[in-house]
Amino acid sequence: MEAVCDGEEPEVVTQACLLSEFSEKGEARALINSLPDIHHDPVSREATIEKFVVIMDRYQEQPHLLDPHLEWMLNILLEMIRNEKSPPLMVHLCFKFLYIISKVRGYKIFMQLFPHEVSDVLPVLDLLCRQDPKDTETWETRYILLLWLSMTCLIPFDLSRLDGHLSTDPGLNRESIMDRILAVAKSFLRVSDKSRDAASVLVSKFVTRPDVKLKRLGDFLDWCLTTISQTSEITMEGTVTLDGALQSLAQLFKHGKRDDFLQYAPTVLQCLNQKRIAESNQATLRKLGVKVVQRLGLTFLKPRLAKWRYQRGSRSLAVNLAQSSVTGSVEATKTDLESVSQEEDYDIPEDVENIIEQLLVGLKDKETIVRWSSAKGIGRVTGRLPKQLADEVVESVLECFSFQETDNAWHGGCLAFAELGRRGLLLPSRLSDVVPLIIRALTYDEKRGACSLGSNVRDAACYVCWAFARAYEPSELKPYVNQIASALVIATVFDRNITCRKAASVNILSPQGTFPHGIDIVTAADYFTVGNVNNCYLTISVYIAGFEEYTKSLIDHLVHMKVNHWDGVIRELATKALHNLTAQAPEYMANTVLPQLLPMATGLDLHRRHGAILACAEITHALYEIATQKNRLHPIHDITGVSESFTVQSNKTDTQLLPFYTLIWFSLVFFFSVCGLIEKLSLSKMPFKDDPVITGWQWLIDDSLKNLHLFSSGARRGIQDSALSALAALCRQYYQVEPGVANVEMQDQLVSQYLSALMSPEVLTRCGCALALGSLPPFMIRGKLQKILPGLQAACKVVQKAESQTEARRDAATAMSQVCVAVGVCAQGSPDRVLCEGNIRPVYEALLGCMNDYSMDSRGDVGAWVRAAAMSSLMDVTLLVVASAPELLSSDLVQRMMCCLVQQAAEKIDRYRAHAGTVFLRLLHSIDPAVPHIPHREELLSIFPPETGNSLNWNAASQAFPHITQLLRLHQYQYHTLLGLTVSVGGLTESTVRYSSQSLFEYLKGIQQDATVLQQFGDTLLCIFRDNLRNDRVSVPLLKMVDQILANGCFDHPFCVELLALCKEEIKKSKDVQKLLSCVAVFCGMVQFKGDVRQKVLVQLLMLLCHPFPVVSPLALVLCPRFNSDSIVSLGESDIATVRTHRNQLCDWLGLPRPILVTKVTHLGN
Repeated sequence: MEAVCDGEEPEVVTQACLLSEFSEKGEARALINSLPDIHHDPVSREATIEKFVVIMDRYQEQPHLLDPHLEWMLNILLEMIRNEKSPPLMVHLCFKFLYIISKVRGYKIFMQLFPHEVSDVLPVLDLLCRQDPKDTETWETRYILLLWLSMTCLIPFDLSRLDGHLSTDPGLNRESIMDRILAVAKSFLRVSDKSRDAASVLVSKFVTRPDVKLKRLGDFLDWCLTTISQTSEITMEGTVTLDGALQSLAQLFKHGKRDDFLQYAPTVLQCLNQKRIAESNQATLRKLGVKVVQRLGLTFLKPRLAKWRYQRGSRSLAVNLAQSSVTGSVEATKTDLESVSQEEDYDIPEDVENIIEQLLVGLKDKETIVRWSSAKGIGRVTGRLPKQLADEVVESVLECFSFQETDNAWHGGCLAFAELGRRGLLLPSRLSDVVPLIIRALTYDEKRGACSLGSNVRDAACYVCWAFARAYEPSELKPYVNQIASALVIATVFDRNITCRKAASVNILSPQGTFPHGIDIVTAADYFTVGNVNNCYLTISVYIAGFEEYTKSLIDHLVHMKVNHWDGVIRELATKALHNLTAQAPEYMANTVLPQLLPMATGLDLHRRHGAILACAEITHALYEIATQKNRLHPIHDITGVSESFTVQSNKTDTQLLPFYTLIWFSLVFFFSVCGLIEKLSLSKMPFKDDPVITGWQWLIDDSLKNLHLFSSGARRGIQDSALSALAALCRQYYQVEPGVANVEMQDQLVSQYLSALMSPEVLTRCGCALALGSLPPFMIRGKLQKILPGLQAACKVVQKAESQTEARRDAATAMSQVCVAVGVCAQGSPDRVLCEGNIRPVYEALLGCMNDYSMDSRGDVGAWVRAAAMSSLMDVTLLVVASAPELLSSDLVQRMMCCLVQQAAEKIDRYRAHAGTVFLRLLHSIDPAVPHIPHREELLSIFPPETGNSLNWNAASQAFPHITQLLRLHQYQYHTLLGLTVSVGGLTESTVRYSSQSLFEYLKGIQQDATVLQQFGDTLLCIFRDNLRNDRVSVPLLKMVDQILANGCFDHPFCVELLALCKEEIKKSKDVQKLLSCVAVFCGMVQFKGDVRQKVLVQLLMLLCHPFPVVSPLALVLCPRFNSDSIVSLGESDIATVRTHRNQLCDWLGLPRPILVTKVTHLGN
């Protein structure tokens, strides 16, 4: 797009999706030949079918490529079917393959390849009669056999010859071939599967045979009409029966000769009118009713080509090319409409009027398939009418475009006009009536509830434009081409529906090349680029607006149709598009568009007000930018042109905008849009300094930030961001006494107000005001830094209260880094003005404290929000300090920061592990300048080389943990790395547990021979256990991890002595079943050690045997090798006294002291 806009030819790289041949023919042949071998195996059979379907489906859009190969595929399959040794299962499988081929190529082409000799009639008929119509697994067999029988019916011999001595031998009680075929066809017209469609094809081929129609046509039509009149559509069976009868009628009247069916047409029409198919609840029945009705209409009318129709050249390309060199060739190929004074007179049956009326009603049906069939019927029937009657039909179609009609009528009318135009039945004299309606249809959009209707209408209108461009000479469309072009361009870039945008884009370049700037536009707005709605609104529209033919039409459409759109996303995109389009027509925007938008901003329509306010803001800001550019280009005071019109409009805006400010302040719906307006007007430097309106603006911003809890969760973030942006712009423009110097009164007021709100009981109020402090410009913060930073640091601390303030702590951590970045760093500066030696440590202490926030509530680990914000803030502040005064960073701060990041990078939540890993590598790989005092920098760079930053996927546990576990060998990182791994290895997520434990055990396996390192690892693990005793977030996963470590035999006796003591302390008076089970598992693992440890562990296990919670099973698993497992397991079913007796017996066997039951002593008061 950028290359196009700059006038350069872009490099277009496309990937062709077209196929040149049936490249999988070898694989397809192999699959077909394998059917005898795999038909008995359900798995192989299903896999073979799936492979064949995948191959065939590739050619759905280019089925003609299969034509050279259809015959050999058909022959192989028919040979298997005709083989008497083929089992029924394989025969059905062959028919399934035949159906797959016919589905892709189409039955009309494929059925022509079936053998249709006289010898094929009886075998096919007999095989079809043996089929079970109720077998749902073999419907493909019945479908193909019916198509095959349809072809065999075309043999040019009287079917009575196949009956043999049926008529001469009275002893033979057999049906004739004719009756058998009719009986089969009737039976399959009542089935509910695809065979019903093939049966209707059989009827159309068979009943129209010369010998059959003489004997059976009347009877069959009588059967159809009787079935229709006596069948009810209430039941599913009745619907299926009606469907089959109507399909057969439609096929018969389509393929039969008019002379044979004309006598029956009035009776059929009368039966359909009495049945009232058009009022049916089934869309399929209504569609078939329309098909039958239009075929009846064609039967009533003589098959003649209307002489009055509009003709454009010849259908032959060779004729057109030959005539193009001859002068006046176009006129030679067109019928002189004026010279056709008289047409051949013939009577039009009265029933035709009824038929046309039904087709017109069908154009308004609620289902697309019915409307589309009606439109084709209108085109077919109108082609056989005289000119005057055809014009009346066009007039009736025009009535579909009344605004009293529904979107269904508009859609049907568009389809009808496309058919009429494509057939040359819509004369050029009618274009003046039709084109305005089609242009309105291109923008048809009606709101219904929470959505809108009309995308199908707009898509059909694009189809009408496509049909007209190919039906009329350029000279006929020349008066309307600019209108059509503008409407299509608008639909291409501004339609909400992607299919409509693509449909409009393919019409931009008409075949005649009369579309203004068509080639340039279609290059920028091709079929693929219009797929992104943001690209259409914000980029493509600007390029197209560069052509003056489209500039104002694009702007007007946005103002009148999209600014008040029901979809909020479209409204916002429209206002941004207006901002971008302002540069193309600044005077028009200032003098015409803004005066139109200002009344809309105070109207009663909520959507219109919202969009108008945003549009005013965007256009005003765009006009300011243009004026600024003019000032730079012409550094004189007397600016003319755009700047002059902007100044006039600014004065108007001052007086016209002020009244509605107070009106909309009290509407919560418009906080987002009004905050956007404040931001844009502030950026536009409107002359409101010391104006009372600024007080109102500030109140609005403050009220938005303090009452976020009143908004829905979906709109809350947008309103908050908009208010913060407005606050920053407002402060920069109106609260500076001089550059860099704040208005002291407003500075004191805002800072004290937001700091006091940090103590609000409403958590969202704290969030908004904390972020407000972070969004203040530097001049508003300097001089108040010693108040702001302590306030934010206090808001970051976890306070043990019933109400969670997690979101407030998160936003306070974010705001702290924003404040530091805003004021900058100076080592020897004032602590009240910049980040310096006097205030940097409290900042780091607060952020590092946030890294230990593991708050939990009903939403889960909400403390992760705070930790993520703290990680981002630490990175921002550290990079800021390193760039200006790296000496402020002490080694202990850097070490704690890096260790905390390593811990987070080893934990279980993928999202936050990835964030921590990204921040860690960003600080590690920072070169210019480098972060000082990073412990083990060289070892870290060997583990995480610079290229790892782009290749390592921290979200994938399989990639992250092999790198993380390498940090265990670095002494200063070992504690925090193991602490993070503890939560991952003992977690619940299968993939995280698998890869983290695998990486940990690989590390332990590597240090088994180094007793010093192994002991150090064990000491670190015990230290973590001591530090997190009774902290279930760490202790329970740690017990699970220790259980795995003991199972792998990684530790020796001394380690387990202290581990046993810690475990006893951990489960003391605990009622957590998971913790008890995990601890029992650890005890079981420590039984492997001899001596005092085993004795003490067995004592603990035996004591737990009498625990009121069900922890007997893990104990039994340990004792089973030595004692009778049945007696141990049965203890779980006994009362506590019985269990205690057996437990004491076990103690005697093991030579252990019996546990003594401690009696609770109750002290009674005096």
